[in-house]
Amino acid sequence: METSQQTTRLISQEQVLEGGEEWHRDAFEGIAARLAGPDFPCVFSRNAFRKQLVKLVFVENEESDGIRHLAASLTEYVELSRTWDGRLDTAYPLVVAFSADAVTARTVAEYHSFGWRVLQALHHADPEPWPADVGHDPDSETWSMCFNGMPLFVNMSSPAHRNRRSRNLGDHFVLVINPRERFDVFAGETPSGRKVRANIRERIHRYDGIPHSPQLGSYGAGALEWFQYGLIDENTERTGVCPFRPRTAVETNRSN
Repeated sequence: METSQQTTRLISQEQVLEGGEEWHRDAFEGIAARLAGPDFPCVFSRNAFRKQLVKLVFVENEESDGIRHLAASLTEYVELSRTWDGRLDTAYPLVVAFSADAVTARTVAEYHSFGWRVLQALHHADPEPWPADVGHDPDSETWSMCFNGMPLFVNMSSPAHRNRRSRNLGDHFVLVINPRERFDVFAGETPSGRKVRANIRERIHRYDGIPHSPQLGSYGAGALEWFQYGLIDENTERTGVCPFRPRTAVETNRSN
């Protein structure tokens, strides 16, 4: 498949300002106001935004057509990401913004519930089997959201986050998606990776005005990914069951 065909649904930072619906531009401006700020703690997001590497998708609703559009866009993003050459300057993050009409939520917990419904719907629409080396159970330290055969990291950001400002990207619910591999390369369990994580977490402390979430950790080293996808607004211990449910073998066969 040609690259031009792969990215027909992915919108660049330049394109979103050239046309499209008004809410697309409003959502982007809210995101841009955060990512352009020198104090925003995620240096990777800031770098990608500054170099206009961010890819965007706008989702109108949670209905089947909205999920189909998102699934097709995510498929294109995964295919684009398979060609990554390992350099920071070619690492494209995917930002998914949802219309205000799509989300009937007011609290952080309600926004997270919506986000998990979207991820579950994507999982059921996924054409590929779950990778054999990734845990199926979200309570496993080797679990990660996967789509089209690629492990991903998903950041849920919502307007309801007040204390944790680093998880608020404006007036719309937003998913920031990156291939899991990129975190392992730049911020994994290596001396340089631990230094990068320490720097980002210190920046989070300054930006949010509170210490980083106690749920933040390193993949495969005891921390649970699903807690980190949707960080709560307070620094408290967490319990509970992840809403995500892996497909059974029968469901996988049916989807294929």
